[in-house]
Amino acid sequence: YQRRVRGRKIKARRRRNELLNKKKDNTTKDMSMEHFVKTLAGVKMPRIIYGTAWKKEKTTELVVKAILAGFRGIDTACQPRHYREDLVGAALQILAKEHKISREELFLQTKFTSPDGQDPESTPYDPKASLPDQVRQSFSRSLQNLHTEYLDSIVLHSPMRTHKETMIVWKVFEEFYQSGKVKQLGISNIYDVKELMSIWEEATIKPSVIQNRFYRQTGYDSKIRAFCNKTGIIYQSFWSLTANPHLLQRGPIFEYAKKNKVLPEQVFYKFLMQIGIAPLNGTTNEVHMKKDLEVLDWSPLPDDVVRQTLDLLE
Repeated sequence: YQRRVRGRKIKARRRRNELLNKKKDNTTKDMSMEHFVKTLAGVKMPRIIYGTAWKKEKTTELVVKAILAGFRGIDTACQPRHYREDLVGAALQILAKEHKISREELFLQTKFTSPDGQDPESTPYDPKASLPDQVRQSFSRSLQNLHTEYLDSIVLHSPMRTHKETMIVWKVFEEFYQSGKVKQLGISNIYDVKELMSIWEEATIKPSVIQNRFYRQTGYDSKIRAFCNKTGIIYQSFWSLTANPHLLQRGPIFEYAKKNKVLPEQVFYKFLMQIGIAPLNGTTNEVHMKKDLEVLDWSPLPDDVVRQTLDLLE
């Protein structure tokens, strides 16, 4: 028993060291790239992305505020039940017309959501169509909603009911990629590393990103994040703050924030970026938008703060 415990600790220590070494390598890059990360597909993706779920009729106003505050990435979905993708598009038009911020300056990411995740009263495609046609119709609606001819990233909102169906969707995604209508592919809400590995092995165009809820109920996706580190997939996190009050209210994140007179939320975002995660940020507070973006220009957190926080994720 003691040998097994010792073995697990050694493996955990190795993972921490790998993450720390990766962080040190990243600090040597040109500072002009510190706000972005280059994905497997060669896409320049912001290290922190503004999330638009549940913003409802306030979506346009909040997206405009977020971009003016400094965000350069937007995450949405063709799922009227939880997202107003059309109002993201309205915000993009305002930004281009009134603030001279062009679509080309922004990273746009949307999602295909299966009928299981849609409100039957507002499904944005024909639910009776074949699965490939559902994906194509959803994608066309996204381009229309966002007033764009291409997307930087399209994500499958969650695995389909079967692996076969998931790969059917993925093959249509690959059509979009090959035609130049989308620059990279990804998948969200995938918590089974074997399933992710199967997609990776079978896909012609590999996933550049995954997007998961980052919380302890799934062990902080330690196996999935390890696979992402190995393959070069970027892990995007959502619910990063909401799901982790225990990490913000005490411990190394809290103590570092108190000592340096900054917000624990800021420190946690910096921690996530240092271990290779690109967090989504859904704040509706303009002051918090600016505060959270400030961490992009911070010096790296001390190694002991990163190590101690990683220990809490084990």
